[in-house]
Amino acid sequence: MNSEEEFYDAETGLESDDSCEVSFKDALVFESKQVSDGRTIEENGVWERRKILPAEMISRNNFSVWSILKKCIGMELSKIAMPVVFNEPLSLLQRISEYMEHTHLIHKACSLSDSIDRMQAVAAFAVSAVASQWERTGKPFNPLLGETYELIREDKGYRWISEQVSHHPPVSAFHVESLKQEFEFHGSIYPKLKFWGKSVEVEPKGTMTLELLKHKEAYTWAYPMCCVHNIILGKLWIEQYGTVEIVNHSTGDKCVLNFKPCGMFGKELHKVEGYIQDKSKKKQLVIYGKWTECLYSVDSRVYETNKRLGGDSKKLKQEHSCEGEEPDEMPESQETVTVIPGSALLWRITPRPAHSTQMYNFTSFAITLNELEPGMERLLAPTDCRLRPDIRAMENGDIDTANAEKERLEEKQRAARKERSQNEKEWSTRWFQLGTNPHTGAEDWLYTGGYFDRNYIDCVNIY
Repeated sequence: MNSEEEFYDAETGLESDDSCEVSFKDALVFESKQVSDGRTIEENGVWERRKILPAEMISRNNFSVWSILKKCIGMELSKIAMPVVFNEPLSLLQRISEYMEHTHLIHKACSLSDSIDRMQAVAAFAVSAVASQWERTGKPFNPLLGETYELIREDKGYRWISEQVSHHPPVSAFHVESLKQEFEFHGSIYPKLKFWGKSVEVEPKGTMTLELLKHKEAYTWAYPMCCVHNIILGKLWIEQYGTVEIVNHSTGDKCVLNFKPCGMFGKELHKVEGYIQDKSKKKQLVIYGKWTECLYSVDSRVYETNKRLGGDSKKLKQEHSCEGEEPDEMPESQETVTVIPGSALLWRITPRPAHSTQMYNFTSFAITLNELEPGMERLLAPTDCRLRPDIRAMENGDIDTANAEKERLEEKQRAARKERSQNEKEWSTRWFQLGTNPHTGAEDWLYTGGYFDRNYIDCVNIY
């Protein structure tokens, strides 16, 4: 089978805080009024967002990924067919919408009068966007060409539209707009993946652009590298590493964040550290924390003084190496960040529901993303991934149907591509077009508008 399937894969404020312990005892627990697909209905008939999936996670114990990947060491994995069992029941278009889980940080930035304070909130938003990847070791479904995903959250004040604008190479474009015209957030993702024997490395290429309309500011950045360890043997675990530069193109302010690799003895696992500088390149604040827990800021002089006095030294109970024998042992991570006196809490991760491990390690937000509310089907574009039969079957725990539907859709996609080639026709995107990012000058996929007018008459039936 020559499939073009990709293996891919809080409370907040600028007030000071002296603790970063995350209590999972406060996690949401689903209790009553459950209907068959995991939704709830209040007494007054108002439909609530679901708190569980229709079925628990499918076991992967009887499947060997090694039989598929053993010939692929060092290769880019865009053409490797992966069984559905290694997926999670979301499309990549839905997965990237998880950037918006902590939208309150954007609203916070919009409300602040000082540009350095706004940069702190934007930096916290950029870090929070990767937090949902913690322990998410299933790969999302590769979107079909022309697939879309919409997400309207009136409670959070935004609406989202994304489209798979290219299949080879795979590119997903998205656009978010505030319902009150406070901000716009847009970008495109074209991940590069390689298999290195024991791990899969993901480079999430693409630029994010956040515009704060009231302040007439535009921020851009790209996300760090991601590595999934122990693909073949042992407990899967994830690390993020690399430098993220957030640039305010209006003021010249910049935030540089270093997502640290775990290191030889695991002391840096999950750590994020960086600084904010103004347009004269003077350091104003130091940012520190963990992308799996929380993020703080502190005056750069206070940070340097604390560092000289050794205030940031806290021994790990046990040292582990990231570069050990088979399998790669996950280093023991400190459960809290050592908080420097005078620091301000920028963001803290939202505890996951108590049943998250049985739900593909989804956050409460992720659990809702493939939900079909009553009457939604007649409003959605026919290309929306909520309507994909393979994802829906997997979500319902029907692995055989999911595999069969996945193969059918892949074959249909190949046949459509072959027909276009024979007729010398090129695919035409529906909601985005390739253009130039006005802030970076680089090539970018830009939203052309019109999706929410609900004019889907020329949408191709891809399912």
